[in-house]
Amino acid sequence: MSDKSDESATWERARAGSGEAYAELFRRHRDAVFRRATALVERAQDAEDATAVAFFELWRKRRSVLLVDGTVLPWLLVTVTNTARNQRRSGIRYRRLLAALPRAEARDAEHEAIAALETRALGIRLRDALSVLDPKDAALLTLTAVDGLTVADAAPLIGLKAGAARTRLMRARRRLQHDLTSTTPHVIPLLAEGERA
Repeated sequence: MSDKSDESATWERARAGSGEAYAELFRRHRDAVFRRATALVERAQDAEDATAVAFFELWRKRRSVLLVDGTVLPWLLVTVTNTARNQRRSGIRYRRLLAALPRAEARDAEHEAIAALETRALGIRLRDALSVLDPKDAALLTLTAVDGLTVADAAPLIGLKAGAARTRLMRARRRLQHDLTSTTPHVIPLLAEGERA
């Protein structure tokens, strides 16, 4: 029995209320879901929280969740992406407030702290730009640029054919480049590395 048909059978048992089958799905996909969350938030605790929410929602909505290509992983990845974005947005105002506070004459340690905040701000700008993309486009960019998947491997995970995924990825990269060029042009080469066929 293949992994996909095996997962389909496991999913049917989980949908019927089997906690054991659900636990098996959790063990099978938790690492991939956690990696996705980690790519989208700054703290490990936030990634753990987003992962927990995604699996809770999978259980809560189990009667309406449909498999994509024989697996629940695409649904989980989209759900954890949306959850992580919501968590991130709630922290942005606080970080921006900190960055806007007036500073007295800085000591060396303070210079290092400011440099660290600037690096984090770059990450925040990139995440902000990703957050306005269509969720499938953002997932496609993340899977290719962050997780290192090829377009052909990433496409079925979000329910797309490879050709459509290539077109969407090209458009998403163009939009992201436009959004980031004026403030962070050095980020674009990193994103270009993710577009591999």
